Amino acid sequence: MKRAKRGAFREKRWILALPMYGFTIVFVACPLIYLFVLSFQTRADIWGVIPEATLENYRDILEPVYIKTFVTSIQMALLVTGCVILAGYPFGYFMAKLPPRWKKNVMMLVMIPFWISALIRMYGWIIIFRANGILDRVLMALHLIDKPLKLLYTYPAVVVGMVYVLLPFMIYSVYSSAEKMDWTLVEAARDLGASKVQAFWTVTFRLTLPGLLSGIILTFIPSMGLFFVADILGGNKILLIGNLIQEQLMKSRNWPFAAALSVVLLILTSAFLWLYQTVTRVRDLEGLL
Repeated sequence: MKRAKRGAFREKRWILALPMYGFTIVFVACPLIYLFVLSFQTRADIWGVIPEATLENYRDILEPVYIKTFVTSIQMALLVTGCVILAGYPFGYFMAKLPPRWKKNVMMLVMIPFWISALIRMYGWIIIFRANGILDRVLMALHLIDKPLKLLYTYPAVVVGMVYVLLPFMIYSVYSSAEKMDWTLVEAARDLGASKVQAFWTVTFRLTLPGLLSGIILTFIPSMGLFFVADILGGNKILLIGNLIQEQLMKSRNWPFAAALSVVLLILTSAFLWLYQTVTRVRDLEGLL
C-alpha cells in the first residue's frame, strides 16, 4: 500500500513539474540552441542570413578591435565589482545589525529604486553629471572646484551608473548571510582574547563569505552586458561587449556575428559561474574538515 502511494505521488509530482520543464525548454533551451546555430550562419548581403555554415564570425572576434572590447568589458566589470564590494558589504553587514524597526526602514529605502525604471534613473544621473549640473553647482558652491568637471560621457560616469544599478544586489546578498549569522560566535571569539579585527576576519567574514560571493556573481556578470548604462552615461566613447552586440543587431544587421559575440559572452559568464561553484565547493570541504 505504501509503495503504491509513493508511486502515485511520484507520478503526480512529475505531472506538476511538466509546466516548469516546458517553460525551460521553450524559453531557455530553444533560444540558446537557436543562438548557437545562428552564430555559424553566413550573413546575407542585404538582409537576414544564408544557411551556410562558416567559422568566419568567430574568426572576426579575434580581430584586435573586438578583443579590446572584451578586455575593456572585463576591466569595467572588475572595477565595478570592486566598488560594489567596498560600498555594499559594509552596508549589508551593518543593516543586519540594526534594530528591527530601523532595519525595515533601511530595506525599504534600498528597495525603492527598483520601483522606478532603470532608464529613468540613468537620465537622472545625466542631470547630476552634465556641465553646470547639480554636482558642479554644489562643488563650486563649496569652493572645491573653479570650473565644471564635465563628468557626463566619461568613464567615471559609466562606473558610477553601473555601481548605482548593481549595488542593491550586493547589499541584499551580504545582508541575507549576516542576518542568519550566529553572533554569539563573535562574542565567544572576543572572550577568548581575539581583537575586533581578528574576530571579524576569523568569524564574521567567513560566515558572510557565501553572501559576498553571491553578490560578486550578481554584480560581475550583469556588468559585462549593461549596455544601456554605457549608452546613456558614456555616449559613444565607452564601448562594452553589450554595446557591440546591440550595434551589430540594430545598426549593422549582422545577426550571425552578434550571435557569435553572445555565445562567447555566454561562455565567459559560464566560466565565472563554474569558478564560483568551485570556490564554494572547496570552502564547504574545508568547513567539513
